[in-house]
This record gives sequence, structure tokens and C-alpha cells, in this order.
Amino acid sequence: MTEIYLDNAATTKPCAEVIDAMTSSMRIGYYNPSALYKGAVEAEQALTAARTAVAAPLGMRQENVVFTSGGTESNNLGILGYLKQRKGGGTVLYSAAEHAAVRNASLEAADLGFTVKRIPLDSRGSLDLGKLSGMLDKNVRLIAVMQVCNETGIIMPIERLVSLRDRLAPQAAVHVDGVQGYLRLPVDMKRLNIQSYAVSAHKVHGPKGVGALIMNDKHKIGPLIFGGGHQRGLRAGTDNTVGAAGFAAAVKAYPVDAVQSLYALKAEIAKEILAAVPQARIIGPKPEDTDSAPHILCVSLPPVKAETMVHALEQEGVIVGTGSACSSRSRKYSVALSSMGVSEKLMDSAVRLSFSVQNTQEEVKTAVEAIRKQYRLLSKFTRR
Repeated sequence: MTEIYLDNAATTKPCAEVIDAMTSSMRIGYYNPSALYKGAVEAEQALTAARTAVAAPLGMRQENVVFTSGGTESNNLGILGYLKQRKGGGTVLYSAAEHAAVRNASLEAADLGFTVKRIPLDSRGSLDLGKLSGMLDKNVRLIAVMQVCNETGIIMPIERLVSLRDRLAPQAAVHVDGVQGYLRLPVDMKRLNIQSYAVSAHKVHGPKGVGALIMNDKHKIGPLIFGGGHQRGLRAGTDNTVGAAGFAAAVKAYPVDAVQSLYALKAEIAKEILAAVPQARIIGPKPEDTDSAPHILCVSLPPVKAETMVHALEQEGVIVGTGSACSSRSRKYSVALSSMGVSEKLMDSAVRLSFSVQNTQEEVKTAVEAIRKQYRLLSKFTRR
């Protein structure tokens, strides 16, 4: 049975170029870039080239990049690394849709003397800009918001948020969790005046264990990990040259027409599921909405429980998710969906389908047929 993998928001399969680049780095470029001999200098040059590749899609330079262990560390460094440099307290804002990496890092700011507040969502899962306006004042020091919600696929109105910040709280920094948006949506950090942006390689067909924090030129942060002063003193520890090589290869290999193909897959599967299962309900934006990301679809299939459907589809060779993979085992209701006012009935039955450039229209058709088949079977034995 050929597997159809539709949980790409959780992780992606590394592409061949990534595997080749990492293999070469381990076999040939294994030197420590902090040393002085020829092999080490070449390793440092490869690391600089990797930073350049990662920074380019955001309109930034290699000097703006700090490599990390992944999106979680990048978000922690962007939030707490910045706040630790600030004195006098103030307010930290984060959206109710945030991944636990951002939410919990923001909450930690309370121990640093900051007042932490959550920005509400509207019924579609986007920022409630009206309520956000009332929260912005001269005391706000940081606003943390994701570019794309990993659960619903909604694109957050970053440009409008920045406009509000510029008018009502110009001293506040904006940190963006770009883990689900990087390479799939265009971002110009300088034009938008975003201070920091977190990314993760394994979401774009790169390796696990490597990510980056990209910062604007004048944005100052401090380290969370202390040691030998690596990466301009911002992130100690021997540089992960192999991971950086894989990350750079993933960026270079990412297709230029990826967005169009992903939107087509999402639109097709949404249409087919709604036709095959009339009881299905899309949670969050519709595929045709302008603030709908190209690769994430959240759909509820009541009365079938999400966990039951996930395991049933796995037996058909179709892999889907139930939301954020980092918390899918917690059996707690999603903070984001609850904040949207989604009923417990719909949350209980919500599955997430997420796509990559490796998926095909034929896989979509096969997946829909498996969903139709399992829904008809399981709904007969589910309490209503």
C-alpha cells in the first residue's frame, strides 16, 4: 500500500537535495567552523552561504540570521532574548492562536516583570483587530503573532497589525512565528518593519533539529544559551553545519510555483470532501478566501471523533493530523478553536489536512474516497 501523507504541517519529508547536501557535509565538510585551518575555513564559508540562502526569501542578509535547533528555540530566542534586554517592565501581547512555543514563551515574560495579555480572535480565527487596537498603548513592548495558524490555515493580518503598532505603540517590537508561512507566502521584513521572524527547516522539506531566527538590522536581543560566544554571542554551541547545509538545500530546492499547486490541491480536496460528506464543516477560512493559506485545511466530520478517523484513514494508507502535532496527545481542546467559539462537537471531530509540493491531485482523489468510505462506516456506530 502506497502511503498518502497529508500531515505536512506537522513535518515534511526531506527532499533528495537535502539528503545529498547533508551527506556531503558529513563526509567532506565535517570540520568545526571555529577553527583556523583550511577545512574549517571552508566549513565557515558554507555556513555563511547557508545563512544567505535562508535570509534571501525574506529580503534579508546573512548577518541577520541566527541558526537554532528549530522553531521552538527560534521563538523563545525572539521573545525572551529580546525581553531580557528591556528594563522597566511593560506589556507583552500574543494572539490566542499561537503555538505553544510562542504562548508559553510569552507567559514566561511575567517572571521578568512584564504584564502578559492574549489578543482575542474573531469567529474565523483571525486577530480581532478592534480589540487589539484597545490593547495597544505606550506600555506595549512586544507583540507576538504567527504568520499562518497551524490549526486552521488562516493568514494573520500582519500588515494591518504593524500599521496599528506604528500608530498606537510605535515602541513595540513585532515578533512573527513564520514556521507555517516561510517559503509558502511572501514576506519582506524590512518593508513590513517586522523585528524578528522564526523559521524551522523540517516544515519545508529540510531536516529536523535546525531552524533560524531572522532579525532586522537594528533589533537587539540577548542569548538564552551561554558558552563560547558563537553566532555573534547570540547562540552558543558548535555550529550545526550539517543541519545548516540541509536547510539551505531545502530553500534552494523549493519550487517557485509551489503556492499555486498547493492552493489547487487544497481547493480540490475541500470541494470533494464537502460533496462526499454533506455533514462536513470547514473550520477557519474557506480555500477561496484571500486570507487562507495554501497548504492547511481544518475540517470537522461529526459525529465521528477525530482520533477514530485518523486511525481509520491510516489503515487506508492516508495520513492526516488532528491539529498541532506538538499537543495532539494532550486531549485538551484547542486554545485557538475555543477562542473562535467553535463548539466542542465540531472540535471533537476536527481533522487537519496539510499539503506539500510532493502531493498530487491523484492522491487527493484517493484520500477523499478513503474519507467518504470511512465516514459512512464509522458514522453508523458513533453516538450522536
